[in-house]
Amino acid sequence: QVQLVESGGGLVQAGGSLRLSCASSGRSSNGVGWFRQAPGKVREFVASLSWHSGTIYYADSVKGRFTISRDNAKNTVYLQMNSLKPEDTAVYYCAASESRIATIESHDYNNWGQGTQVTVSS
Repeated sequence: QVQLVESGGGLVQAGGSLRLSCASSGRSSNGVGWFRQAPGKVREFVASLSWHSGTIYYADSVKGRFTISRDNAKNTVYLQMNSLKPEDTAVYYCAASESRIATIESHDYNNWGQGTQVTVSS
């Protein structure tokens, strides 16, 4: 099982941008998703990318502001986050799907990174 390591989190003012990275320790054709969990809230889907087909899904709350992308050569998936809002504050996790298909359901993912904190100040 490959290991996933997130990076790129931090503190940013509302309206700012951050780019999160999810580096994989090995090559995998499974789907990759980004999820987030704010204090006192359940983990929620953010974006996903099916490595093989290139199919992408976004949560409605981030559509038009966030972009998921990949670098095959670096085995890395990115989450570019623009126009950040205080409600985007959360720990962001990347996860690998059990299959090539990246869904919006967290139970379809069986390999999770350790998370990276994103804090957006108002």
